[in-house]
Amino acid sequence: MRYKIAFLFIVLLCNSLVSQELPPIEVYTPKDYGAENQNWGISQSADRHIYVANNKGLLEYNGAEWKLYASPNETIIRSVTVVNDYIYTGCYMEFGFWKRDDLGDLKYTSLSDELKTPIIEDEQIWCIKAIDDWVLFQSLDRIYVYHTLKKTFQVIESQVSLTKMYKVDDSIYFQDFQKGLFKIENGTTILVSDHDILRNNIVVNIYNHNNQFLIETQDLGFFILKGADLKSWDIPAKALLNQVTVYSSIKLKDNSFALGTISNGIIHLTENGEANYKINQINGLSNNTVLSLFEDAENNIWLGLDNGVNCVNITSPYTIYNDDKGEIGTIYASAVYNDNLYLGTNQGLFVKPVNSNTKFEFIEGTKGQVWCLVVLDNTLFCGHNSGTYIVENNQAELISRISGTWDVKPIKNQENLLLQGNYNGLNILEKKNNTWSFRNKIEGFNNSSKYYELTEDNTIFVSHEYKGVFKIKVSADFYKALEVVRDTSVDKGANSSLLKYNDQVLYVFKKGVYKYNKTQQGFVRDSVLSGVFNEEDYTSGKLISDKKTNMLWGFSKKNLSYITPGKFSGSPKINKQAFPSSLRKGMTGYENITRYKDHVYLFGSSTGYTIIDLDKFSIKQYSISINTIKNQIINAEARFVPLQTPGSFTNKENNFEFNYSIPEFDKYLEPEYQYKLEGIYNDWSSWTNTPKVLFKNLPYGDYTFIVRGRVGNTITNNTASYSFVVDKPWYMSNLAFISYALIVLLFSLFMHNVYKVYYNKQRDKLLLQTEQELELKELENKQQLMHFENEKLQQDVESKSRELAISTMNLIKKNEFLNSIKDKLKTVNTDKTIKSVIRIIDKNLNNTDDWKFFEEAFNNADKDFLKKVKAKHPSLTPNDLKLCAYLRLNLSSKEIAPLLNISSKSVEVKRYRLRKKMNLPHEASLTNYILEI
Repeated sequence: MRYKIAFLFIVLLCNSLVSQELPPIEVYTPKDYGAENQNWGISQSADRHIYVANNKGLLEYNGAEWKLYASPNETIIRSVTVVNDYIYTGCYMEFGFWKRDDLGDLKYTSLSDELKTPIIEDEQIWCIKAIDDWVLFQSLDRIYVYHTLKKTFQVIESQVSLTKMYKVDDSIYFQDFQKGLFKIENGTTILVSDHDILRNNIVVNIYNHNNQFLIETQDLGFFILKGADLKSWDIPAKALLNQVTVYSSIKLKDNSFALGTISNGIIHLTENGEANYKINQINGLSNNTVLSLFEDAENNIWLGLDNGVNCVNITSPYTIYNDDKGEIGTIYASAVYNDNLYLGTNQGLFVKPVNSNTKFEFIEGTKGQVWCLVVLDNTLFCGHNSGTYIVENNQAELISRISGTWDVKPIKNQENLLLQGNYNGLNILEKKNNTWSFRNKIEGFNNSSKYYELTEDNTIFVSHEYKGVFKIKVSADFYKALEVVRDTSVDKGANSSLLKYNDQVLYVFKKGVYKYNKTQQGFVRDSVLSGVFNEEDYTSGKLISDKKTNMLWGFSKKNLSYITPGKFSGSPKINKQAFPSSLRKGMTGYENITRYKDHVYLFGSSTGYTIIDLDKFSIKQYSISINTIKNQIINAEARFVPLQTPGSFTNKENNFEFNYSIPEFDKYLEPEYQYKLEGIYNDWSSWTNTPKVLFKNLPYGDYTFIVRGRVGNTITNNTASYSFVVDKPWYMSNLAFISYALIVLLFSLFMHNVYKVYYNKQRDKLLLQTEQELELKELENKQQLMHFENEKLQQDVESKSRELAISTMNLIKKNEFLNSIKDKLKTVNTDKTIKSVIRIIDKNLNNTDDWKFFEEAFNNADKDFLKKVKAKHPSLTPNDLKLCAYLRLNLSSKEIAPLLNISSKSVEVKRYRLRKKMNLPHEASLTNYILEI
């Protein structure tokens, strides 16, 4: 019967834990960290880097990237512990430490090689503990005690089998199976207890808890050892622990416990031993077998699992209820009423008691879309797609069948009336006989009224994201819209909203928060409230006012914002907390947040809801560091660069990759980085989530790389920097310039000699050319002189030709004159005197002196013509030559006749005979032939 009751308790407890609100869990899969599935140990260094003992080697996580260091002997690393700057690890037949070198890389040094006593065959190091100047390495057979200063070893042998080693305060304990619990003191082992439970049950861990020596076993739960007395620790979770197998556990800094089980995930116990929550593969873990546990500097619990690494943010201000099976749906509204938590979803209305881990119960009759949950007049109203309900405990009554109730609001000074917005416009609910019911629709306005507010002068503002803002003047009895005006002072906008805050009507869209100004009869931008978001971060204009605390909630891409009244100035104060839209998974435009209890709020999402505890928000200090610097020549392998000393690089080594990180492991906080490279990029870059940057082909010069970060809205308290120099190319070095100077000097001397030889040659060539030009000039002068002489000769010829022509014409005229006189005289009676005159005339006409004169003139004008004709035609007589000369002058037969003292007809006969002698063809012209000779 006792076992049945215990079993029933466990079933009920486990069932209740299924519906629990859990802290955020960051899941790292083997694909994420690039190693094997199993992770046997976890530790953290002073710079907050996380180190994990993995089947494949040592994993390092700096908050941005994982890095794997291969096991020194290619075996499974079973344990890891960080002590100061040393990371001690143990694996198969090997243990030692890792230390970071100047390049930012971890280098391994073996300690087991220094052992004088050979390590046992197949021995593995399962646990490492540090105390004072000692580091202890525990296998199943031995404990190796290493003195870090003296570099000496002491070996503690097991009689049977060492299960685990434990550190309690400043003492080291271990369990030798079947022998009991022992303590190491001054290098010797002392039996603490050989109780049967401690001899035959594996001890998982030992704690000093509230001044009690608390021993946790693998299967039987906790025991308190006092002297020789060992008794069970009677706690509420005792029955649960008796039914699970615990493999690892730790006591947290808040005195609570985290227990890692073989097949049930992790169980969190309070300081008093109550099961606070249980996390397994169903509700968040990547595996149910927890091989190792570790609490980091920020109180996160790290789980080394049989498949992956998980980080549980137990101190996070966020706790999450995951609707893993989709039983509830997307949450659109929530309310706390009469100690019950109500959730309105797309599937209906659900309820469960506040602060209970029981399952949500569906309220019958509410299946379908719920739009709002409002407590008015100590009554819970549910706005539903089907109408309006009044909810009491787990029952709902439909009081209005007007479809699609967006919201329900009170009417000032009208306690028996409520104003509700529906798909069809605005409607009135009325309370009669202590019962609420539908009264009327406000006629004259039929637009869907999702966001609306009523002012004192019976004016209702309605915001429609696709149509804009309407200002409606209604009658005093709220039956009719007297005037409907669209407000043009603001634009319509997607996901816009309208609300009342501090008795002022606010309209919110992507351009900011606008406040209605009665004097200007329009909306005016409020610069303070608009600081809730900027256009780049805008997702939704939905603002939610909490009238009890006078807080105003807003949402953006990266933040959850809440506005509180200023304590002294009265000016609103905007508080922003990192809560990215990608993680909060709310319905854009339908965000909802409800006050759960003092300073605790519930945010509904598409996968459940998130509890936000404002008291847990704190201002953290973050630091950033440069982890590695890689330098590379193009098309060559990159090399790491020392971090602590300024670097000097050749001109070809001008490609640099900087890796940096902020060790922050909160799921809801996303580190961002900003950098600049002084010397070329002197302005800060845009914020980015990428934890590295690559600079290619940097020109020569002096540089300083500076990087800073921010987590949420908090900027790191430091900047990390690295200075380096890229040398000038070899052709711009000092030696190169000296070489250039020598080359220029030698070249100048060479060119001087070359030019000297050249100019000498040019001078000789110029002298020769000058002489040739002079000779040519002289020749030209001679030719010019010859030309002048030719011209003179030509002029003489022309002159002679003119003289010949004149003499010819004179002869012609003279002979014509004499012939005319002769003819006249012949008509007169012939007497001796007349005849003598005629003879004188004939003598004068036949005078050879005239011919000789003509011949001389003709030869001067046309040299050798007569000789040429005579040579060509030897048979020609002197008279024929005369005729040729006259024809040469192109004289007609009529002109020739007086010269030959014959008639024209006789001239024609002479011409004919001349043609015969010259053998000219009939068609040839005698004159042309003579002219061409």
